[in-house]
Amino acid sequence: MTMPAPQSISQDQRISAREKGADDKELFSGGGEVGALAGEMDWSVTPLGNPERWSQSLKSTVRLMLTSRFAMWMGWGADLAFLYNDAYAKMTLGKKHPWALGRPSREVWAEIWDDISPRIQRVLDTGEATWDEALLLFLERSGYREETYHTFSYSPLSGDDGEIAGNFCVVSEETERVIGERRLATLRLLASELSTTSKEQDVMTAIERCLETNRKDLPFTATYLSRNEHQAHLGCKTGIDSNHRAVPEVIPTQTTHDAWPIGEVLARNTAVRMELTASVFGSLPTGSWDQSPREALLVPIASQGQEHPAGVFVAALNPYRQLDDSYKGFLELIAGQIAGSLANARAYEQERKRAESLAELDRAKTMFFSNVSHEFRTPLTLMLGPLENLLENPRATATALDVRQEVETVHRNGLRLLKLVNTLLDFSRLEAGRIQATYRPENLSLRTMELTSVFQSAMERAGLSYRVDCEPLPESVYVDLEMWERIVLNLLSNAFKFTLT
Repeated sequence: MTMPAPQSISQDQRISAREKGADDKELFSGGGEVGALAGEMDWSVTPLGNPERWSQSLKSTVRLMLTSRFAMWMGWGADLAFLYNDAYAKMTLGKKHPWALGRPSREVWAEIWDDISPRIQRVLDTGEATWDEALLLFLERSGYREETYHTFSYSPLSGDDGEIAGNFCVVSEETERVIGERRLATLRLLASELSTTSKEQDVMTAIERCLETNRKDLPFTATYLSRNEHQAHLGCKTGIDSNHRAVPEVIPTQTTHDAWPIGEVLARNTAVRMELTASVFGSLPTGSWDQSPREALLVPIASQGQEHPAGVFVAALNPYRQLDDSYKGFLELIAGQIAGSLANARAYEQERKRAESLAELDRAKTMFFSNVSHEFRTPLTLMLGPLENLLENPRATATALDVRQEVETVHRNGLRLLKLVNTLLDFSRLEAGRIQATYRPENLSLRTMELTSVFQSAMERAGLSYRVDCEPLPESVYVDLEMWERIVLNLLSNAFKFTLT
């Protein structure tokens, strides 16, 4: 058998081969870190094979993606081999870079494949692009399952034969925006509700109403108020039952408590982060998630100028977010708003009590002067009665004894008027809290009989029956006689004034 003569390679074919090799070499240039890794990678072990055998459509798409500063990724072939650019690696992949390069897409995003695979399959089947705005996806890119939000579109990629060979994704991560707007809405609502409160209980009610609206950042909360240096009392709570062991009504602040280190936070006036263990807290509520929080942050409720915190704000943390500066700042802003509102409510309450005290003092003054006026009228009446009797009786027919009795009555009531004037002077001492009773042993029965006798003539002239039943006491009684006199005479004068028949 005659072997066929070997074919010679033309000059044009050698030039074409050199150009093709150069094209393959330039494929990943200018692609940043990912491009450099892709250029050094052994693609033969991937479903895509060596880049020199890639279709022109694949090369063009890869080149476009690598040189773009917008976050992009693509899947190509039956396994949707995963390719991406620098922007996507920095923004979305996290610890999965560079492991993800060239792997099947279902392996790269295994944790969200149930969410995204129907969208990708629709693109592959129909050739129609998809669109999602701020879609919630739980990515495992940082060593834990993370709450993230993405706006993205899947588009079809065609091969050199015109058939759909893969999908192309342009994505923008919205996580910080979505979570930031959510927290800002909570702070705005809380500020609005607290601005109308004037009592401490109103502040607690507003906190419950507002924080219940954000169970994602605040799965459950508890606000403890420091009533004294020994205890902190539960002011309000959200997202957790009242009888749960994680929210006891009272927590000692001088000793270590099993649940929350309230005393430590109050003493140090700094936030404390702690783990929520099942052995201490039992089964905890999940908030808006499917998992219970693993940590909590305790933030002192202290406003500027306060020497000691008013209490502690306890916030369970979102199990799908890390406690970064933004998250901590959000919780501190909540505690700051609570502190300011509590300070305003307590100042308002003190001012209200002061106003009530002043009003009560005004009422006491009015009552006092009203009573004093009444007291002045009574002895004047008792003085004018005997004087009128003396004027009505001719001097010749009046006996010396009758005159003396009438004059003595006038004299006693004159002394009463003098005491009443002294009482007016005593009022200033009473207002200043300096008035004191002077107790001396007295024959109270005898003194009372003497006081009641001054009304005898006035009762008789009014046609009233007047009898004093005051049996002698077995021993002396310690009494302030002036005060006792005011009591007895006030009672009798009122009885005389309001007893018509």
